[in-house]
Amino acid sequence: MDAKMEREYLKGGEFLIAEQTAGEVFTPEQFSEEQRMIGDTTREFVDSEVRPNLEALEQHKWETARELLKKGGELGILGATIPEEYGGLGLDQTSGALIAEMMGRGGGFGTTYGAQTSIGVLPLLYFASEELKKAWIPKIISGEVVTAYCLTESGSGSDALGAKTTAKLTEDGKHYVLNGEKMFITNGSFADVYIVFAKVDGEKEKFSAFVVERSENCRPGAEEHKMGIKASSTTPLILSDAKIPVSNLVGEVGDGAKIAFNILNVGRFKLGASVVGGAKLAIHDAVRYSNEREQFKQKISSFGAIQHKLAEMAIRTWVAESITYRTVGLIDALIGDGADNEKKLQSIEEYAVECSINKVACSEALDYVVDEMVQIYGGYGYSADYPAEKAYRDSRINRIFEGTNEINRMLIPGQLVKRAMKGKLGLLPAAMALQKEILEPQMSFDEDDSPLAREAKLAANAKKVALMVLGTAAQKFMASLKDEQEILLSSADIIIEAYQMESAVLRAKKLAEKGGLAGARAADIAAVFCNDAIQRVDMKARNTIAALAEGDDARVLLTALKRFTKNNSPLNTIEARRRIAKVLIDANTYAF
Repeated sequence: MDAKMEREYLKGGEFLIAEQTAGEVFTPEQFSEEQRMIGDTTREFVDSEVRPNLEALEQHKWETARELLKKGGELGILGATIPEEYGGLGLDQTSGALIAEMMGRGGGFGTTYGAQTSIGVLPLLYFASEELKKAWIPKIISGEVVTAYCLTESGSGSDALGAKTTAKLTEDGKHYVLNGEKMFITNGSFADVYIVFAKVDGEKEKFSAFVVERSENCRPGAEEHKMGIKASSTTPLILSDAKIPVSNLVGEVGDGAKIAFNILNVGRFKLGASVVGGAKLAIHDAVRYSNEREQFKQKISSFGAIQHKLAEMAIRTWVAESITYRTVGLIDALIGDGADNEKKLQSIEEYAVECSINKVACSEALDYVVDEMVQIYGGYGYSADYPAEKAYRDSRINRIFEGTNEINRMLIPGQLVKRAMKGKLGLLPAAMALQKEILEPQMSFDEDDSPLAREAKLAANAKKVALMVLGTAAQKFMASLKDEQEILLSSADIIIEAYQMESAVLRAKKLAEKGGLAGARAADIAAVFCNDAIQRVDMKARNTIAALAEGDDARVLLTALKRFTKNNSPLNTIEARRRIAKVLIDANTYAF
């Protein structure tokens, strides 16, 4: 990354120590006309073509899935972010995320789409030879060819480099022969080509990626009997002396880890967008049901307990949407105009921390939403005849694939510390300045009564708590911090809360500047979220500090924590939630 790029753009992870104004963050309200059009086109496709076919897909009628992919290809939504030279539309990452959000309405087919357009094609776009790109990418994004991504094995899930699949070069040096078995392959049963990760000569440092066409020697196993996303195919892939030309190597020998982990960054922010789409649909269905269902001669939407649920579902979805498009906006700003594939990948990698935050926070927001959806439906929520049951089942996988939420949580503080140690992120001077503030607190007479000033201060203080806890942990454990998983997980939770709080405040401020009802609604959402989040931050930090320090050191940290999480103006969250719920109930849908 050149010096000019570093000066002009917020670095990955720098949100923790830098201030941004509302005008500097991208929000959904800024979608261009072109972006809205591609979003509307995708939503119409999903609602009119995909959702009516979900029952057929759940019965594993994969010819229907192929037909839907081809229709998506004809609309251009399979290749939206692929360069025009390979048959794509060459759109920005925001457009791709908006398409993913709309695809989130399509249940298990959204997983099929994700494999086809993200992990199943991007290794080729970013790492393959020009020959492989031209041979496969146009066919994949047209839907003519179905692709799959094959990384996981029965003994290597999160530990991808523990894979046993091997690739051996033939004596004449013209082919590789692959042997092994991959697991949990999306699109497995009807894919035409597979991106397979294997170790050349069984050596870890030669972990590599290959394009392998379907054949008798590269064939899917039986369909997995899954709890959810039944509308997508998931199978093992059996490789038995599968012979491929050496030109089917993606990148160079030993590039496998770099390919796998970089592509997962893309999958993570697109998954965040996808689950936002699923959450909005779940809220739509839950609101409509609550407006129809009567108990004690009243619509259940009139009950405070139901209004609380609907409001919290909307709050978490709105905040998830806010961090999703803030992150994608950062990526697009760094990519700029006319960027080549190398710069695009570099830009996505720069925000790996934010991508992991999105993956964790958004997938857990959706899980909350669908769980409460089932509760609102009551006994009918447990029935397959109603939408809540499938939404609940389909949601759960999101916390597992694209790297489990536990792995992503450990990546967040781990990457921040790593970047700081390499001088790519100014965490060390920021931590020193914070330490001085903790030891030498200054009296504050801040009387800022501007809109959302309280929430902005809570968000800023949450970032200080995150830096305090992470800095203390790094100082205590140093190189062994990577082995302190509970500390990493807790630190990540605080960082995630801080990113969500700040993103919510900045978006709400931007809307408040325009005035009107939209600004008032956004202010309510940001206020309730920050009010509750700072309490979660306090609890998580308090428990973590107890594991990091004792005696006077602990007392100093806990005193600072009390100061940072102090909330002098408690919010009437009951009334705020009622106002939020009223918007949903009156509109009879998700209306933010």
